[in-house]
Amino acid sequence: MDRRRFLQTVAAGGIGAFASLHFTEDGLSATPEEKIIPKRPFGETGEQLSIIGLGGVVVIRMQQPEVNNLISEVIDRGVNYVDVAPTYGGGKAEELLGPALKGYRDKIFLACKTTKRKKEEAFAELRQSLTRLKTDHFDLYQFHAISNMQDVETIFSEGGAVEAFEEAKEQGLIKHIGFSAHSAKAALAAMDRFDFDSILFPISFALYYKENFGPQVVEKAKEKGVARLAIKAMAKNRWPKDADRNEFPNCWYQPVSDPTTASMALRFTLSQPITAAVPPGDPKLFRMAMEIASQITPITEVEKEELKKIAQNQSEESIFKLDV
Repeated sequence: MDRRRFLQTVAAGGIGAFASLHFTEDGLSATPEEKIIPKRPFGETGEQLSIIGLGGVVVIRMQQPEVNNLISEVIDRGVNYVDVAPTYGGGKAEELLGPALKGYRDKIFLACKTTKRKKEEAFAELRQSLTRLKTDHFDLYQFHAISNMQDVETIFSEGGAVEAFEEAKEQGLIKHIGFSAHSAKAALAAMDRFDFDSILFPISFALYYKENFGPQVVEKAKEKGVARLAIKAMAKNRWPKDADRNEFPNCWYQPVSDPTTASMALRFTLSQPITAAVPPGDPKLFRMAMEIASQITPITEVEKEELKKIAQNQSEESIFKLDV
């Protein structure tokens, strides 16, 4: 039985049918009523996004029926923000999400990205993503992983990818323009070059408290009226060299998987001035994040101190370093 039919069956049986259920290994929990993920404004666009977004990496090791059920599940939970890129699984994430989103497109704020930096190749990849995802437009299209000043210079030079984005917006292929970045210096520079609708950036207790990486980007985005979307909320550090990564094969960094610490980590990020966070690309951790977000409370000062100790006591290399 898929999850939607399960919920309908339970509803027919009344609240008592939920009472004997417990938190399960796949991250689902049973409560007297289904918890709905709250929404926040997406900057000044008039859009409302769920505070948790589904990242396309989550689905890359799934089969199509599993992805179909996952989309039904997130819709039931109030998640309307989906973020994907052609680099996720070599295009597999787009190919799986396309059929799964059929029938739900009007309920989803669909964000996609490109790593291409020149106009023609960016336009070609945009069209390919539209085809794979079986849609005629993206609600948000982003420059993916701006990592250095050369990226910035190329994107905004003559014949750069920004020209493709502007033309695509004029043609109705994209509604909003944003970017993701792994460099504070490049992110700050990009926001000086263009009137972006959003930035997708690492906003993490581990990076804030150990590297001071992120606060300056969030502050500048606020000043410029750029909506803030977060990645790496549940990230700790780089994997140790001898680490067993089999439990979280989709994660290139070591995630926070302990439920108590994960709750503090995600709530720390969601307590910043942001719209939404995209959790790790692991199904179990994504479902854990939905549970946390469905009963969200602000991070406390005591919890901040605990997170600060965790961050500063980490011996492994941070996933990003401050470069400004």
